[in-house]
Amino acid sequence: MVSSSTSSSNILVINSGSSSVKFAVFDMSQQQAILTGLAERLNETPEISWQISEGGKNSSHLEQQGHEAAFSFIVQLLKDQQLLDNIRGVGHRVVHGGESFSASVEITAPVLEQLDKLNHLAPLHNPVNVQGIKAAQKLLPGIPQVAVFDTAFHQTMPAQAYMYAVPSHWYQQYGVRRYGFHGTSYRYIVGECARRLNKDTQDLNILCAHLGNGCSATAIRHGKSIDTSMGLTPIEGLAMGTRSGNIDPGLIEFIANIENKSIAEVMQVLNKESGLLGLSGISNDMRTLLSHEQQGNDNARLAIDTFCYRVARELAALSVGLERIDAIVFTGGIGEHAALVRARIMAFWRNSSVRLDENLNKQNGDPNGVISTTDSEQAMVIATNEELMIAQDTFGVCQHA
Repeated sequence: MVSSSTSSSNILVINSGSSSVKFAVFDMSQQQAILTGLAERLNETPEISWQISEGGKNSSHLEQQGHEAAFSFIVQLLKDQQLLDNIRGVGHRVVHGGESFSASVEITAPVLEQLDKLNHLAPLHNPVNVQGIKAAQKLLPGIPQVAVFDTAFHQTMPAQAYMYAVPSHWYQQYGVRRYGFHGTSYRYIVGECARRLNKDTQDLNILCAHLGNGCSATAIRHGKSIDTSMGLTPIEGLAMGTRSGNIDPGLIEFIANIENKSIAEVMQVLNKESGLLGLSGISNDMRTLLSHEQQGNDNARLAIDTFCYRVARELAALSVGLERIDAIVFTGGIGEHAALVRARIMAFWRNSSVRLDENLNKQNGDPNGVISTTDSEQAMVIATNEELMIAQDTFGVCQHA
């Protein structure tokens, strides 16, 4: 059983997916998670697991399917741990805010109405995000709910970076443009990197690679996003775990015709069966591929090489928008832990002035996260914390509500 040290200082963070709900409770007086958990396989055989502070992991089967059953269990769990009365607000990760939202907002009826209008931009993500919001509103009436958008950070991109070279009425009528994602992660990195470099965020110029199962890279000038690799949807840009990243758009028609597939079927392959998984034929997990590569598997090697080359090429391209580079930052599961991947990315980027320190890179950075030599431009590893960023945003919105 846990309790917050300060009345009404707890924030519940919710990340609602199509078949899962990831959740955490943060004590904002300590800026730390005091409870974390995951409800998964909600449409099949639902299970939920959770951990309280430094305690052991607990798990349970859910008697009913669906998001509302998961939320009911979470609310009861909060009651059992005497946390519910101290919940100040609920922060929801929302994937797509379009051009409507450039900052986190309290969820009101008009906000929900606007979110419904954005479903066409993220049909796989936004509807389930909203489903989580509505379930939380039903079970936690009277507690402020806040939407935190993956796309919001990138709303500072200039038009030349976000526009596609397509008929302009596609943008004017349908909102077709590049939006970018992983924005909550990048905002956290900006603050943490500025702190470590002893710089004001407004004076910070960095390139950041968020590398996990989903991957993107962003150029950040004066603390703001000026360009990023993901676009209208999260499939654009880098090769990822199961997503193809950039391809020739003509490939979709080519495969549709030659394999007699619909566009939807081809897109399913590009989203779920491509990337590291498609190239290797083995796995979408970088750890697994590195192990297979060490055993001499050429397909694993090719998948890793392609992944790393794409990251190097994207970082080099994004650098055109920066007058200087204070640091190149790696984050995300792969970016934070795969020293061999970081080394290979920088080896492919031959004209970069960054030189990695082999020992620092192997240990994922010195106490400040630095992995470069003292005589080169700086490269760093910084662990992201999107959940804390969502909690901080939510607490701030609630304070001013």
